[in-house]
Amino acid sequence: MLLSGRVAVISGAASRRGIGRATAGLFATHGARVVILDLDAAGATAAAAELGPQHLGFGCDVTDRASCAAASEQVLAACGHVDILVNNAGITQPVKLMDITEADWKRIMAVNLDGVLNLSQAFVPHMRARRQGSIACMSSVSAQRGGGIFGGPHYSAAKAGVLGLAKAMARELGPDNIRVNCVTPGLIQTDITGGMLTNEMKTEILKGIPLPRLGEAQDVAGAFLFLASDLSSYITGAVIDVNGGMLIH
Repeated sequence: MLLSGRVAVISGAASRRGIGRATAGLFATHGARVVILDLDAAGATAAAAELGPQHLGFGCDVTDRASCAAASEQVLAACGHVDILVNNAGITQPVKLMDITEADWKRIMAVNLDGVLNLSQAFVPHMRARRQGSIACMSSVSAQRGGGIFGGPHYSAAKAGVLGLAKAMARELGPDNIRVNCVTPGLIQTDITGGMLTNEMKTEILKGIPLPRLGEAQDVAGAFLFLASDLSSYITGAVIDVNGGMLIH
């Protein structure tokens, strides 16, 4: 098992068909003790319970620094240490440039970009003290190609910000033996896309994907497992594309 004896914290992992939930399940299968953080505290607790009695779930609003700090204290009190942080929490909104309101912009940025900073700041001091850790951040192919199918320009901007933030964190935290990497999924079938993708849309989208299928949450979870494990022990500041070839660059 690749993560035996390790504690992994995953944000935004309560949703049953989400990437975070799939990642939590895969990590648990590989021996990690998983802590799920989610705005839905009851959902986080229930999702962790489904993984097994040793796994935990806590409420956490990644847009609020105090909430992230409190969650970190809860996790460390319960588990003693943290080896892995997956900044997965995110939201999207399919609107055009001129339809983005000030409230929309702030909300998308707060969850997708501020959340990465807030939760990382909550756990980095502990990782620094132990001189070890792996942080993986969720970005998107939308950041790389300038827009996606279900995300507006503000979503692309936030996810591009995640790429820059993660690379800067990797450079700064490398001397502390803390690795920081990003995953950029393409179109993945999750609760976010569920119900929004018609058969006609799917047929058209598949024309631009060399691997002729849409992605599954497990496809992205596998990339997070690689980045969390010792298989990637000399990899930091990297971006792993999980898009079936939708964007080859």
